[in-house]
Amino acid sequence: MDTKHVKNTESLHDAEGPMRACGTGSSGRQHAFDGVAAAVLDDRGTVLRWTGTAKRLTGFPAEEVCGRPVKELVAEFPEELRTATEMPASGRARLRHRSGDTIDVTFRVCAMDGPAEFLVLAAPAHHVVHHEQGAALLRALNSQDRVTIALHDTDLATVQTNATPGTPDGRRVQPGSRLCDVLCTEDAENLEAVLRQVLETGAPVIRRGQHVSWRHEPERRRALSLSAFRLEDARGHPTGVAALYVDSPNVRARRHLDLTREVAERVGSSLDVVRTARALADVLVPAFGDLVTVDLAQSVFDGDEPRKQLGGGDLGLRTAALAPTSTVWPARTERGGLFPPFPDHPLLRGFQQGETVMFCADEYGAALGDPRLVEFIVPQRGHSALVAPLHARGLTLGGISIWRCGRSEPFTEDEGDLMTQIAFGAALAIDNARRYTREHRAAVALQQRLLPPATTDTPAAETVALYLPAGGGAEIRGDWYDAIALPSLRLALVAGDVIGHGMPATATMGRLRTAIQTLADLELEPDELLTRIADLVQRLVAEAPPDHHDVLGATCLYAVYDPVTRRCTMASAGHPPPVLLRPDATAEVVGIRPGPPLAVGGMPYETTTIEIEPGSVLALCTDGLIEQSDRDIDQGLQCLADALAASCRPDRALNETGRTLLANLRTQTPRDDAALLLARTRAVSPGDTAHWEIPADPAAVCEARKWTSRQLTLWGLDDLVFTTELIVSELVTNAIRYGRPPADLRLIRDNVLICEVTDSSSTQPRLRRAHSTDEGGRGLFLVAHLGGRWGCRHGQNGKTIWSEQLIERRQPARRP
Repeated sequence: MDTKHVKNTESLHDAEGPMRACGTGSSGRQHAFDGVAAAVLDDRGTVLRWTGTAKRLTGFPAEEVCGRPVKELVAEFPEELRTATEMPASGRARLRHRSGDTIDVTFRVCAMDGPAEFLVLAAPAHHVVHHEQGAALLRALNSQDRVTIALHDTDLATVQTNATPGTPDGRRVQPGSRLCDVLCTEDAENLEAVLRQVLETGAPVIRRGQHVSWRHEPERRRALSLSAFRLEDARGHPTGVAALYVDSPNVRARRHLDLTREVAERVGSSLDVVRTARALADVLVPAFGDLVTVDLAQSVFDGDEPRKQLGGGDLGLRTAALAPTSTVWPARTERGGLFPPFPDHPLLRGFQQGETVMFCADEYGAALGDPRLVEFIVPQRGHSALVAPLHARGLTLGGISIWRCGRSEPFTEDEGDLMTQIAFGAALAIDNARRYTREHRAAVALQQRLLPPATTDTPAAETVALYLPAGGGAEIRGDWYDAIALPSLRLALVAGDVIGHGMPATATMGRLRTAIQTLADLELEPDELLTRIADLVQRLVAEAPPDHHDVLGATCLYAVYDPVTRRCTMASAGHPPPVLLRPDATAEVVGIRPGPPLAVGGMPYETTTIEIEPGSVLALCTDGLIEQSDRDIDQGLQCLADALAASCRPDRALNETGRTLLANLRTQTPRDDAALLLARTRAVSPGDTAHWEIPADPAAVCEARKWTSRQLTLWGLDDLVFTTELIVSELVTNAIRYGRPPADLRLIRDNVLICEVTDSSSTQPRLRRAHSTDEGGRGLFLVAHLGGRWGCRHGQNGKTIWSEQLIERRQPARRP
């Protein structure tokens, strides 16, 4: 068709406009016009020329239509067209199709130059409606102030946009320009990378946050929400990209809501003050600011309350968190983040009164007047700051400082209100962590003071103890251990576990440990000692409130090792048995019969006695070390035995072995306390002991003195002969006079000289003060004054009275 004769070309431009707005190229426009039919009529309505598109639309070829009235092709005219006396300019009609069907079309008539001829354009009605709706949508988007729409071709050149980048004359971005002509280089490259990915993959981008700056105004940043999707032609080939940028109060409010929710989710999950502060700083960067510091009062780190008011210029704050962590801020790091004194300033007074303050870096720096303070406060390229106090429960714990640097936008009033809300919730989380730190520190301090030294070195054994709280130190429970030196060089080994956690468990542990030490000093047998401890726990349960009855109780293993006889006697109150590693590197779980836990009364406890070679290692532990989710106690004990055999060597320090055992056995996050007590046993050499049977004859007292004198002279202890003879004389006399045969006398030499007299009587000796006229009653009085210590212990077949004397110049003990 010869378009040079077209008189009114607005219709063609109107039809082309929506398609250009959709970003179609030349090939795209060709396929978009495939459904537009064209014909030329004379002033009487006779068809003069008929196009191929008209043939495709109606099915009639040109030879069947040309020369005939166009009315023959119309199946139905609208009412307004039936009475028309001249050619209508536009309208809708129903055309006949050669197949017998009808077609709804929309048409437009244009007068042509020259003879009285008219150009008629027609297209299916639904195609026209579709294009009209698309054009209306595009016009609506173009008219929005806070919505920017941009159509780009396959080279990402701008085809159409309503963007007006803040230019003084309000001109729009011209077609053919690129993003780098409008935006800063870095922002343009970032946006083009996103749009190119959409163009290549076809996957749309929905509400992606972007920060951009206009090229002519780089210092101002705008936060936008980007949505982009690929444009395609009728064949599905990419023709460009449509990008939609939205900057509205709704988007900003949604972003603030997301930030508030993220702060609530991530801040407060830890009960550590520093970790809570770091989580807060990490959330705020880069979502709210470019650089964030969380500064707290020094006392908050220790769990104590800060001053009621941060009065004066000395705030006493120290930096707890700095984000991003890669930030170089020499003034903060060189001084350890401790704040210097500040001069009086309205912003400082506002912060001290609990207000969130905003300021410009240049103005605040000029007001301070101290370059060192400016260097400490203002980071590099920082231009706008927002400082919110961390105020909770009437205490100002510190503050949050948020900086925007470089091309970021300054803070607004609504952002200040948002930070006030965030700071309030964060302050509660930090104060909860502070209060927990105080309580945890008190519980740890109490437990550390209640537990014995971690290492001991006695003639009976070398011991090392290790304690690991639950939750990596977050929880304190009631596990304990003890190594108690007993008379006659013996050693009591204890491991126990109290039900519950926190201060109540720690207090119960302290009471039980004190009771066991007291009863151990009475030299009770292990089964009798546990029976009395069980009675104590029953009394504690009776004294406790009813709702605490179920959380009172404990298990305990009590063992006594004698280095002279090399025997170990033990009893268990519901506690795991010990593991014994022999010198030949074989390890086994000691077979004992545990009795009921200490909270359950009325059941007897049984003792088990085993022989232990010198150089063996006896391991006592609590169930937190051996019981985990993937194994029960029996499996855990076997794991302990295997690990002990693999890691414990005679030339390796016990504390190193203990740390290795904890590392190997605690493969999971500990849910319970773990206590481990290792004892490497020793033995008294046979040459350091002497034994003499006491005849049931009063004359044996003299023989006992002579035998003692000879033995001490043989040992080179002549300076102790006189006092020892007196002690032996009194003890042997009491055994013959008040005891029952058989009886014997035993001397043990180590760092002390021990004198023991054993008889078959169970009568308990009693120390008393004799009057001047009394003929007896001074024996034990003399023994108590001549020796360093004395005492009496009962066994199954009698009692033993013992006395100790310190050896001042002792040769190194010969310990096998």
